[in-house]
Amino acid sequence: MRRKRLLRITTVPQSLVLLLDGQLKFMMTNGFEVMAASANGDEVNQLKASGIPHSRLLLTRTISPLSDIVAVLQTIVLIWRFRPYIVHTHTPKAGLVGMLAAWLCRVPARLHTVAGLPLMEATGWKRRLLIFTERITYRLATRVYPNSKGLLEYIGTIASTRSDKFRIIGNGSSNGVDAARFSRDEHVVEEAVKIRKSWALPTDAVVYCFAGRLVRDKGIQELVQAFRKIVAERPSTLILLGRLEQELDPLDDDTLKFIRSSKSIVMAGFQHDIRPWLAASDVFVFPSYREGFPNVLMQAACLELPCIATDINGSNEIIRNNSTGLLIPVKDPVALYEAMRSITSDRNMMIAMGRMARDYVSTNFDQKYLWNAILREYTAVTDAGHV
Repeated sequence: MRRKRLLRITTVPQSLVLLLDGQLKFMMTNGFEVMAASANGDEVNQLKASGIPHSRLLLTRTISPLSDIVAVLQTIVLIWRFRPYIVHTHTPKAGLVGMLAAWLCRVPARLHTVAGLPLMEATGWKRRLLIFTERITYRLATRVYPNSKGLLEYIGTIASTRSDKFRIIGNGSSNGVDAARFSRDEHVVEEAVKIRKSWALPTDAVVYCFAGRLVRDKGIQELVQAFRKIVAERPSTLILLGRLEQELDPLDDDTLKFIRSSKSIVMAGFQHDIRPWLAASDVFVFPSYREGFPNVLMQAACLELPCIATDINGSNEIIRNNSTGLLIPVKDPVALYEAMRSITSDRNMMIAMGRMARDYVSTNFDQKYLWNAILREYTAVTDAGHV
């Protein structure tokens, strides 16, 4: 039945596996025939192994007109073959390519999730181009879902289409958080102990942790500046979970040199399961310049970590200042240093913040609640026969 066919497109397969973890299987168990599409990558095999069909598209995260034209043509062919009733895109490039192809093929339900906008940090001609492409995506879509209240407000300043297209599903987030999985169960605690032993983390050291892409706009340079002062004052360790992406948004040479040479920094790379790494830490630090609704902040909070985050949309809807963590200005290494010092000054306060963080996030951003809210959106557009 065509009305139960869903094509979900992201730019890279990592987004399908991590940012939408479990969501596509949930839709399949609730009667939808699902097809995933993205660029190629290691995670494609994970998708196929879990029973989710995947189609490869020539999608890139850079500005590449020729590749984008090829991707649109590939998506048109995929739509002709699969005949979805719903095309739902996620990430800017997949949104532009997917919505254009779906519009050309007259797909009835064209849905797009906005989860962070690179244009927020862009300037000049690049910013103008990114705003233009976002506006095209919004015009071609039948519904647009910003995944945070702050992002909804921001989109209102750049969008040039009718406002009734835009809505937030649930309380925000693209996938919610599985609070049962992200908890300090026996297995996670045991693995955390092994990590601390294997990396010889000092027992008297405060362990800070960051998880995400190791790029400039995640605030890595400010984090390293602040940490250099912290580690000069007392025993401290910084765990960095994620891949360097020097080709997209490079760190400067001094930052990169310190990361690679410091004995107080654990550069653990990308981890499929970050739970034990978070459990091995004392504080989670996330000084990003821009976000939609960061999953990793919810996950850290659920593992009872007090969090330091920049006061930006999404992050400031997850972290309550001076309650479940601390919020600081963007691109301010001094404020970050002071927050990293103050949050660890009182061990009992850290523990209390961590517990309140878990209570707040698990209550407000439960994954099953969000999945059911998305399912209701899908059901509404298919039952109505139009959007």
